[in-house]
Amino acid sequence: YFDRFLMGILAPLLESEIGWTELEYGYIVSSFQISYALGTLLAGYVIDRLGTRWGFALAVTLWSIASMLHAAARSWVSFALARVGLGLSEAGNFPAAIKTVAEWFPKKERALATGLFNGGSNVGAIMAPILIPLIIASFGSWKWVFILSGFLGFFWLIFWLILYKHPGQNRFANQAEVD
Repeated sequence: YFDRFLMGILAPLLESEIGWTELEYGYIVSSFQISYALGTLLAGYVIDRLGTRWGFALAVTLWSIASMLHAAARSWVSFALARVGLGLSEAGNFPAAIKTVAEWFPKKERALATGLFNGGSNVGAIMAPILIPLIIASFGSWKWVFILSGFLGFFWLIFWLILYKHPGQNRFANQAEVD
């Protein structure tokens, strides 16, 4: 969720460079929140239809693209549209993560597994204030923060597709674990 925190941290810089008002920034933030709320309704349905592996892969692909599209934004409207894409697609995370936990963990271990993925998703909030200035200093532009965020999503996606399969189809799970 690194990309979730980018706008809040970059807002003062982007406000001066793009020239949006506080009200327009509010529209940008609201566009993400509303899209995320609506996206959760759609994401669960899509993940149930496509399966966890491909449903989550679709969500990560779309949210990585949406993250990168922020780098092309030139107005508050284009930022808001990129945030809509991010909100709709990022909403697939929790339905997919919860379904993954349900598929892979027995009931007595699901609370811990849920705590682990939820805690992991908050690492972005911790790392964003540290990494954003470093990325801007290294690459010379705020645009690279969004590009690298999207790239990391695609990088993670490769490992997801290689390693994740339903327990009954996964070569790393033995029959006792499946049972």
